[in-house]
Amino acid sequence: MSEILRRLIILFAVLLCAMSASAALIWLERRLLALWQDRYGPNRVGPFGLMQVMADMIKIFFKEDWIPPFADRPVFVLAPAIIVIAILLSYAVIPFTPAIVISDLNIGVLYFLAMSSLGVYGIVLGGWASRSKYALLGSMRAAAQLLSYEVFMGLSLMGVVMMAGSFDLRTIVEAQRKIWFFIPQLPGFLTFFIAGLAETHRLPFDLPEAESELVDGYHIEYSGLKFGMFFVGEYLGITLISLFTATLFFGGWLGPVLPPIVWLLIKTFVFICLFILMRAALPRPRYDQLMSVAWKLLLPLSLLNFLATAGVLLALR
Repeated sequence: MSEILRRLIILFAVLLCAMSASAALIWLERRLLALWQDRYGPNRVGPFGLMQVMADMIKIFFKEDWIPPFADRPVFVLAPAIIVIAILLSYAVIPFTPAIVISDLNIGVLYFLAMSSLGVYGIVLGGWASRSKYALLGSMRAAAQLLSYEVFMGLSLMGVVMMAGSFDLRTIVEAQRKIWFFIPQLPGFLTFFIAGLAETHRLPFDLPEAESELVDGYHIEYSGLKFGMFFVGEYLGITLISLFTATLFFGGWLGPVLPPIVWLLIKTFVFICLFILMRAALPRPRYDQLMSVAWKLLLPLSLLNFLATAGVLLALR
């Protein structure tokens, strides 16, 4: 009973921290974008504009939650919930410290890849149920983009799995006590991070919701809380990819002096800032360029990394 209670406490703590972090990221992104683009960020509502997030949340809660009369109502309502649930389920296998993990699965990497694949259903269903040509085009773009980049995301992790000898995330972290995997697995790290950008629809990979082409993409017909769920899902995805990048390639909680959880949070924060820097610095490519990079560059790179890692490990053994 005590073990069940401990896991329930960890579960609610992780959910609370993940949802709070997604709200805080809205403020952080605005401040960092303002800093890097030499302009003012939120600085009126509360000290340093900290209450701006609260004002945005109040607006979303009280905005009219309108459903178009031509939409497929049950699917329209369900779509944003699928995205948020799929992302939150992925947090279950992240080892925050040797003792803090919701579910210590021995197939943690496969579970993460499976949950990240489920998010595409929410996007496709949302675009289809909206019965809008812009929403449908955005959802089709998202489906092609996610399915393409998930292939390379999975291949990029095979080198890490082979070096650790396990799909268990805690074992992968412990295997990095001598050297972080981003050094021998630099091509895998680069491929994984680029695929993570595509998974979260962040610039320069935000083509499914490109305002200049599709007005707002697959969630154009959404408003109020349902639009807020799409918004929260994006920031939850940024935090999730940053946590997994730190865990798989940068030693997770490993580090001197400071407590393990602090090291993981520091590494995660660095990657979150990198996500925001990408938005501040990079332009949006054409859709054909996006897919060409996937199949002509990332596929050969991930396959070469996979084969080279297998060959080196086989030779050493």
